Parts: sequence; C-alpha cells; structure tokens
Amino acid sequence: MSKIKIFALGGLNENGKNMYVVKVDKDIFVFDAGLKYDNDINLGIDYIIPNFDYLIKNKKNVKGIFLTHGHDSNMGAVPDILEQIPKVPVYGTKLTIEMVKNDLEPGLLKKANLKVIKPHIKINFGKNSIFPISVTHSIPDAVCYVLYTPDGAIVYTGDFVFDATMTGVYKTDIGKLAYVGKQGVLCLMCESMYAEKIGHTSPNNRVASFIREVLAENPNRIIATIFPAHLYRIQEIFDEVSKTHRKMVIMGKTLQTTISKAIDSGYLSVDKKRIGTLSDLENKDTVILISDEKEKPFNNLERIIKGYDKYIKIKESDTIFITEPAYPGIEKRSALIMDEIAMLGANAVSLSSKKHLLHHASREDLMLMINLMNPKYYFPVKGEYRNQYANAEVAEELGIPKENIILKENGDVVEFVKGKLVNRGEHVDVDQILIDGKSQGDIGNLVLKDREMLGENGIVIISCTLDKQSKQILGGPEILTRGFVYVKESQDLLEQTKLLAKEAIEANIELNTKRVDYAKIKNEVREKLGKFFYQETESKPMIITVIQEV
Repeated sequence: MSKIKIFALGGLNENGKNMYVVKVDKDIFVFDAGLKYDNDINLGIDYIIPNFDYLIKNKKNVKGIFLTHGHDSNMGAVPDILEQIPKVPVYGTKLTIEMVKNDLEPGLLKKANLKVIKPHIKINFGKNSIFPISVTHSIPDAVCYVLYTPDGAIVYTGDFVFDATMTGVYKTDIGKLAYVGKQGVLCLMCESMYAEKIGHTSPNNRVASFIREVLAENPNRIIATIFPAHLYRIQEIFDEVSKTHRKMVIMGKTLQTTISKAIDSGYLSVDKKRIGTLSDLENKDTVILISDEKEKPFNNLERIIKGYDKYIKIKESDTIFITEPAYPGIEKRSALIMDEIAMLGANAVSLSSKKHLLHHASREDLMLMINLMNPKYYFPVKGEYRNQYANAEVAEELGIPKENIILKENGDVVEFVKGKLVNRGEHVDVDQILIDGKSQGDIGNLVLKDREMLGENGIVIISCTLDKQSKQILGGPEILTRGFVYVKESQDLLEQTKLLAKEAIEANIELNTKRVDYAKIKNEVREKLGKFFYQETESKPMIITVIQEV
C-alpha cells in the first residue's frame, strides 16, 4: 500500500502553465511543464511559468517530467527548468521531444536528459510504472499517461477530443483506454477547458470547409496566421490550397523549420511543389503563411500591419485570415488586430470562437472518457475554476459521488492513503515566474512596480555636481524629465523643482566636517519633490537623484 499525493504547481484556475505533481511515497512524477502568455497586465513580460522550487528541493526523487504533447501550455517551461536542474529526465513522444530540442540552447541541449517514448509501451519505475496512450489533439503524437501504483491507476488525460475522422498519428486508442478502465482507476485527472460546452467538440474542431470558402471568395493574396504547433490546422490549409491553383509561401524560420521537419517525419502530407519562394510573395494567387512566436500572440502579424516587416506590405486587395479561434486571454488583442486591419482597408477573416472550437474535450467527450475510465475519484484540471466546476458537474451527472469529486487550486494537496481520500488540508507553496525576453529567472514584482510607475507617471532625474574638497555645489541641480510634463509649458514648475532640490542638498551637507550623507540627500529630495509634484500635478513620477564629485 502507498501514500499518494497529487497537486498542481500550475494549471488550476487558469489557462496554461500546466504542471501536475503525483508523489507515490518518495517517487515524484511530473506531468507537463507549461507556460502561459501574459495578458499585458504585467508590463513587458512575455510569458509566465510555474515556480518549480519544489522540484529543485526534491530533484533526487523526481523520476521524470512526462510531456503529453508539444504545445507551449504543456511543455513551454522545460527550457527554464533544465537551466536549474539539467539532469532531470524529460519524457515525450518523438515529435514532442523534437519540439523541446528546438527550444533549447546548444549548450543546454548537450546536458539535457531527453527520452523518446512510444505509445503503449510501459516504462517501469520499481513498484510504479508509466503507460502512455495515444489520444487525439491538434498536434500528432499526443498521449495521455497512466501511472500504475500498488493502490490503482492515476490517469492524466492531457488535452484530447474524440474524433473518428482523425486517424494515423492523430488517432485515439479507445481500446487501450477501455482496458485501463477495466483494470481499475483510482483517480482520473481530466481537462476542463470546454466543460461548459454541450455536445461533442467534433466536428467543430475541423474547419476545412471554412478554409475552402475563404479561398473561393477571396481571389487575391491571402495572409494566413497559424500557431506553428497546430499541425492539424496546417494540414487542413495545405489540403485545401492543393485543390486550387494557388501556391503557399511559408514565412519565418520557426514555422519553416517546424513544417520542414514535420514533412520529413511524415507528420504532414504536403506536395512540396506547392511551396513557393520569396519571388511569389507579390503574386495575387499566393497564400502567405505566417506564425506567432513564443513571446506574443499576433506579434508577427502586428509587425506587418505597422509596416515594419522587410518582405510583406499589406495592400487593400489582401485578405488577412486568422486561422485559429480566439482562446481565453487573447480576445481583446484579437479584436484590436481586426480593427487595425480594417483601418488599412484590407479584408479580415477570423474563426468564430462559438462556431469553431480548438481540440479540447466538450461535455460529451468528457462523459465518454469518464465512462471508459470508470474512476473511483475524479479530479478536474486544466482551466478556470468555473470550467473545473462544470467538469465536476459532468462527473456528478454520471453517478460519481460528490465526495469523490475533487476541486482544488494550485498548491492544494490531494492525498490518498491505502486507496482512500484523506483530507489533511496540506498545501504546497506555489508562485509564478515572470519571464522577460531571454532573461533567465523571475523579473519580480518590484521591477513590475517600477515599470508601472514609469508608464503612468514618467521619471524625473536630478543631477548635481559638488566640489570634492569644499563640498560646495559647482553645477546644477539640473532637471531631466521623461513622460512627466511637457517641458516648454512647465518652466515655472521646473525652476521651483531646482530650488527645492538645491535646498534639500545643501541642508544635508555638514560644512564643519565636510561630510556628505548621499543616502539622506536622495531620500529627502525624493520626499520633498514627491509631495511637491503631487500637489502641483497630482502625479507621482519616479525620482532619481545623481550626485557626483569633481
């Protein structure tokens, strides 16, 4: 018999940043390690990952990080984790591990312990074992994981849909899922994103007919945006373009590399003769495929709209086609992009988030998964709390007792002792790490507070030069402002600022000892001018004092 603990370092009551920990006695199994994009609340932050201090402290007991598929929300934090604990094993299918490799710097790639797994082949870890099962998602080689323990199986579904038309590398092995369910599932951890949507996700996850309409109704050049990892959507676009006389031009190194490797590996079926070059960019029959990079959704498209792109300039005859429905968190950004396109006079087409769905499980999909698994306990994961709650309602409808349905937030520990749920109220410290560009480590709240202050109120720099011997003021104080006031119309204010700064500096120079307390000067200048600026302008600019001696 074992003591099993399950908790999330990220992914509960949020979209993205998925990371779930299952601890069986001393053995630690980590399922997914994702990021989420910032929604512009945190100034300058590109993406956010879970704080993984728990893994660093317990690295000797971590058996591995098990990735379900190659989307950033599920594997985007791996490079940052490997920077801190490079020897931790990372497991994933062939395509998933290839996408991890693309994100790693050469030096880190050499040290990384990446392990390619195959669906339906068990991986043993002493008395425990991991069994991956193929599931259907918008990227090939997606799997769910079954963790076999002496007290029963823990199943983590990852992202999935049930769609019989998606075969080959996209196919769900329903037989294996049913087999696991017959053996006995202690706890099913199931995604919640579309738990409020009635019916099956399929066929609303397939948009080939809509792409066909866009190609038929817009005879001129089309610029289509795509997420590089959504290979099923890329396949749909290629399939429909191949039925026309049009050519595809793929822009951006990341997208070109992703598509090229997917074609070579057999994950994409594409007629390479349909892929054009830069010489085809201006042809009216061209479909240009552009991608969104890791940092910001629509970043490349926005650069083109603003005229900063080296190769593509938008014409009024162009059609901009956003090929993915807006997901939670980017609706506002998507709407602004559509407005900017309209202002340029170009046509804009996007998928409706009501009619067209991503490859996530709706209510009927969840019901089918629950019936196949027949779990004793049900743990809704992945999504906002309202999604988790709706997922719990689905399980209750199917007869799972309410006391066996687990609703938690990040850090809340679910514990099973001898196969029974116990409620000890244990909590693991959780936090998030804010990543800005390529900088490693957390940016932190103090930096964000400074950015917020600069953005809202600007900055005032007071500079002054003192004589090294006499400590008398030789030059200044000089006032430099940015983002605070319009200088030409604020001369009186700036003159008063100089006088107040000079008074504060002179008041803190001890003429008898010729000693200068620079810290005290800076504090008094900041306090005195802060009150003055708020009284005069109701603004609180950042105030920096620079004192030098010559």
